[in-house]
Amino acid sequence: MIDILVLLAINLLGLLAVILILWRYACAIRDASFIDAFWAFGMVLLAWGTALQVGTGGQRGALILALTTLWGVRLSGHLYVRWRAHGEDPRYIKIIGGPMERNGWSWDRTALQVVFLLQMPLLFITCLPAQLGVFASASDGGTIGALAIAGAVIALIGIAFETIGDAQLKAFRADPANKGKVLDTGLWRYTRHPNYFGDAATWWGIWLIAADAGLWVALASLIGPVFLTFTLTRWSGKALLEKGLRKSRPEYLNYVARTSGFFPWPPKRG
Repeated sequence: MIDILVLLAINLLGLLAVILILWRYACAIRDASFIDAFWAFGMVLLAWGTALQVGTGGQRGALILALTTLWGVRLSGHLYVRWRAHGEDPRYIKIIGGPMERNGWSWDRTALQVVFLLQMPLLFITCLPAQLGVFASASDGGTIGALAIAGAVIALIGIAFETIGDAQLKAFRADPANKGKVLDTGLWRYTRHPNYFGDAATWWGIWLIAADAGLWVALASLIGPVFLTFTLTRWSGKALLEKGLRKSRPEYLNYVARTSGFFPWPPKRG
């Protein structure tokens, strides 16, 4: 069987090739914000890239591939449709514009260094549970144990949570009467970010399935869900989004005061 380091190197090079193609497309249309839609699908490519090299890895490997594909295709499709409908995300105008002005770089160079080449290793790290899980499952036969079953349940809950949350937000925004208002019903009543919570739950679940293959897989891939959770709660997810909402919607401060920031929980009484 192929060595794990060789496998990961091949996956990384393949991802780099795709990233560079997407960067050239972004340069042509002067919009890099579609990279958000690729983020999840990139993990699908890495998971299946692993399977093409070592096989699907029995029941456990097939379970990892199925859940990664279900999550990634659904989320990427959702974000792609949103990008096509609304155009460039204002966040990326700031992300690219700042370094361009400070460093005197061209748009192309800034997009490559600040957006595309930065996204690549972050995506690769987050997807380690799927890559290592499929690899290990191909080595040991891939039978499913209790840990994998628990992980599958958590991952499915995460996918459902995110899917329902996204649908509720889409319906809310589609109503002109809700312009400038804050969604605080449905899943959004219990957490300010059901979509981010769903992402985290999905990848902690996939990590548990991978961990069913052995301690070395659990330890080597733990950085994936840890990093994703940190990103969603402290870095580019919740923190960045709420910074803008606090400024643009005064009502959001009251929403923050009564609603859990991440984990679903009954709202506080005013």
